[in-house]
Amino acid sequence: MKVYFVGAGPGDPGLITVRGLELIKRADVLIYAGSLVSPALVEASPAGMKLDSHGMRLEGIVEAMISGAREGKLVVRLHSGDPSLYGAIVEQIEELKRAGVEAEIVPGVSSMFAAAAALQTQLALKGVSETVIVTRPAGATLEKDDIAALSAHGATMVIFLGAEKVDDVMRRVEYPADTPAAVIYHASWPDQKVIRGTVSDIADKVKKERIDRTALIIIGGVVEGKCGGRSALYS
Repeated sequence: MKVYFVGAGPGDPGLITVRGLELIKRADVLIYAGSLVSPALVEASPAGMKLDSHGMRLEGIVEAMISGAREGKLVVRLHSGDPSLYGAIVEQIEELKRAGVEAEIVPGVSSMFAAAAALQTQLALKGVSETVIVTRPAGATLEKDDIAALSAHGATMVIFLGAEKVDDVMRRVEYPADTPAAVIYHASWPDQKVIRGTVSDIADKVKKERIDRTALIIIGGVVEGKCGGRSALYS
């Protein structure tokens, strides 16, 4: 008995892994992460049971997975991006293990990489930043964050789940006001939107575009996409 946790990728259905698509096309039960997953991937599955997990409680999701696995069905739990980044998969896997059901994780392309692609840059760039910090602001499921302290490192910062709090985030970060910043809405989706600015003005630009969800914030010199020196790889 096994459940496959599959990363659907950032949005573009062409960015799912070969392994992930293979499992979707063989699935008997498909439990997917609502509108965060491309409808094309859901439609590509012949699964007799398809459940949108948006609004479902953990117990209901786990019960559906266990039931399918015990019936010998191929069960796919389809997460957006890569399941290991804010995917809340460990709590699901723990419940499966208690029921004697195995779990296998199939990685996916994270939206942070699709965002870097949209900016045509590298998150780690020679002479600019060799470190990438991935974090999120406090909210309904997180009492306190470390954004202020982490920003003091001056590294590239990728902030998930922060579009609606972009004002607060920019007030608290310790980067200089003229540090490049970008907000990428729906990275890799047909309606992708890239907003560029600086720590001092990006929040106002985002407000004008009325973006408050499904967007990533990236802060740091890498946003400009200018190399800080020639790589030793090509010297």
